[in-house]
Amino acid sequence: MLSTIKALFRKADRGERIVLADQKKSIDPSTIEILKKADKDNVSTCFSRAEKYPVCSIGKTGACCRVCFMGPCRFPDIEDRDRTGICGATLETIVARNLARSIAAGCAAHAAHGRSLALALLASSQEDNSFFKIKDENKLYQVAKELRIKTGTKKTPLSKKETAAKVAKKALSNFGAQQAGVDLIKCAPKKRQKIWKNNNLAPAGIDQEIVETMHQTSIGVSQKAEHILTQSLKASLADGWGGSMLATELSDILFGTPHPRLSQINLGVLQEDQVNIVMHGHEPIVSEAIISTVSDKELLKHAKSKGANGINLAGICCTSNEILMRHGIPSAGNVLQQELAIITGAVDAMVVDIQCIFQSLTALAKNYHTKIITTSPKAEITGATHIQLDPGNELSTAKKIVKMAIDNFPKRKKVSIPEPTSNLVAGFSKEYIKYMLGGKYKSSFRPLSDAIITGCVQGIVAIVGCNNPRVIQDENHNTIAKELIRNNILVIQTGCGALSNAKYGLLLPHADHLAGPYLEAVCKAVGIPPILHVGSCVDNSRILTMLTEIVNEGGLGEDICDLPVAAVVPEWMSEKALSIGTYFAASGVSVTFGHCSPVSASKDVASLISTNWEETLGGKLEFEPDPKEILRKVLDHIGKKRKALGIYGTGGGEETPSEMEKRRMLRQWQMRLRNLLREP
Repeated sequence: MLSTIKALFRKADRGERIVLADQKKSIDPSTIEILKKADKDNVSTCFSRAEKYPVCSIGKTGACCRVCFMGPCRFPDIEDRDRTGICGATLETIVARNLARSIAAGCAAHAAHGRSLALALLASSQEDNSFFKIKDENKLYQVAKELRIKTGTKKTPLSKKETAAKVAKKALSNFGAQQAGVDLIKCAPKKRQKIWKNNNLAPAGIDQEIVETMHQTSIGVSQKAEHILTQSLKASLADGWGGSMLATELSDILFGTPHPRLSQINLGVLQEDQVNIVMHGHEPIVSEAIISTVSDKELLKHAKSKGANGINLAGICCTSNEILMRHGIPSAGNVLQQELAIITGAVDAMVVDIQCIFQSLTALAKNYHTKIITTSPKAEITGATHIQLDPGNELSTAKKIVKMAIDNFPKRKKVSIPEPTSNLVAGFSKEYIKYMLGGKYKSSFRPLSDAIITGCVQGIVAIVGCNNPRVIQDENHNTIAKELIRNNILVIQTGCGALSNAKYGLLLPHADHLAGPYLEAVCKAVGIPPILHVGSCVDNSRILTMLTEIVNEGGLGEDICDLPVAAVVPEWMSEKALSIGTYFAASGVSVTFGHCSPVSASKDVASLISTNWEETLGGKLEFEPDPKEILRKVLDHIGKKRKALGIYGTGGGEETPSEMEKRRMLRQWQMRLRNLLREP
C-alpha cells in the first residue's frame, strides 16, 4: 500500500489527476485513502454529502431573495426581465444584496478575530500574571507608530506595558468608531487613499460598516445595485485594512512575528504511539495556550501512564497556519481534511474555536473515540464538550484539555494513518522578506522591485482561499500555481490554499526546478521557494502591506493598481473569501474566483464589480470556472501592467531583449542580491 501511495504522490507532483475507481474527489493520495476507509466504515464526509445533495441552481447564481418573509422570491428564469420579487425588487437588487451580505459576514468574522487579539493585548498590559506576553517588542512600537500613538520622549519613553495598553485601546477604538476610525487605512499608498476619499469609500469604523451593510440590504432600504455594492466595498476595506490587519499585527506582537520554519504536512503527521491533539479554527489564542503546556513534565508522565510515548500536536485549517509559521508544528491538512483526521482513529482530541468548523464533527466522532472540544464563547456545537478559555484561566484550561486527550488515548479502536507526508517551509512575514532581501541593516523590497523591473520576476500573484468539495480537492490550486511559477511569476499564498500546495512539495526551496529559468535563478540566489507561505486567511492583509512597500520603493508606479500583480481564489467556499477578494479589488488588485459565481444571475452586477470597479478603482472581481481561462486572464493582466509601466522582461513579449542582455541583467541582479544578503 505504501509503495502505491508514494507512486500516487509522484503522479500528483507531475500535476496529473489521480482517479481511484469512480472517485474524482481529490488529487491527494492520503485523502483518497481515508475516503475509502470512510466508505468501509459507513460514515459520511463533506465529499460524500456534496455528491448526495445537488447544488440549488437558483441560489448558486444569487437569484434567490430571503431578506423578508413574504418570500423567498426565486428567479428560475433570469431572462424574464419583467419578473420582480413580491416587494418589487429587481434581479439586480437581489443579486447585489446577496453579495453585499456575504461580504459583510466575512468582514464580521475577521473583525471578531481582530477584536479578540486586541482584548488579549490589553490583558497583557494590565495583568502581571497574564498568560499573554509581548513576544515582539519591535513590532509593538512599529504598530504604535502606524496607529499614530505617541510613545513618550527619549528622556521619558513609555514602558512596554504602557505602550501595549495604548495600542490595544486604539485598536479597540477602530471597531466602535463612527467616522474616519480605521487607522491603518493611512498605511496605504497616498494615491490609493486619494481614490478612496474621492469615491467616499474610506470606512468609518469596522462595526459601523458591517451594520450599515446589513441595514442597507434589509427590505425597503437601498435598492440600487451600484449603491449597495459601494457599501460592500467600504465594509471590505474595514476588513482588509481594519479587522484582518489588526489581527495580524497584534498576533505578531503577542506571539512573535513569523520567520521561515521547516515542518511537515498531511494526515501522516499523526502518530500512532502518541496522544494526538489536533487544533482547528482560526484564533491563535487557544493553540498558543495548549502549546505552552504540552511539555509539562506531569502531563508527559500522565501520558506515559496511559501507554502513550508522548504528546503530538497538529493543526487543521488556519490554526494550522498560525502554529506552523510560529512554532513549526506540523499540519494535518486543510479544511476538507478535518473529518478525515478523525476517521484515521488516531485523534484523541480535536480542539476548536471559531470559523470553518464542520458541525458534522461531533456525529462523526461518535463512530470513533475522538473528543471534540469547543473553547470559544462565540461558538458551541451540539454534542461537543465545551471548555471555555477565558481571560486568566488560559493555562489551567489548556492543561485540562490536554489531560482529557491523554485520558482518551486508551479508548482508541483501530488506527489507520496514511504514511506519506511532505516537508514545507512556512512563515514568510513582510518583515522577514525585507530582511531576507536586504539583511539586518539594509532590509528592503528593493531587490524584488528590481527583479520585477528587469523581468527576472514577471509579477506577483496571490493564490488564496479555501477548498470546496464541489471541485476536485487541491487540483486547481496546484494547476494554477505550477503554471504561474513556470511563467516566472512569484506566488504568495495564505490559508488552505497554501496548505494545498504544501502537500505536493511546492513550498520548498528545491521546488524552484518547477519555476521558469529566471524565477528559478532568483529563488536560488535568495534561497526561497517559488511559492511563499505568508500565513492564515487574516494574513492576506500582509500581502496588502507588502504591495504597499513595493510601491513605496519606487520604479513600479505610484499605486497598487500599477503593479503587475493579481489574485486568484481557485476553490473558495467561505464568505470570508468574498470579503478578502473585495478588499483586494478595492485596493487596486484584479481578483479572479474559480468554480462558481454568486452573481451569475445578473450581467449588470457582474459588470459593476468587474468593468466599473476596474475603471474607478483599478481593481476588479471576476468569476471564472475554467482554471485554464483563469491562467490566461492572469497572464494577460500581468503582461498589460508590465507594458503600461514600460518594462519588458525576460519572460516574453514583443520587445524582449536579446539573450545576451538577459544573461547580463540576471548576473548583475544576482550579484547585487548576494552583496546585500546577510546571514541571521
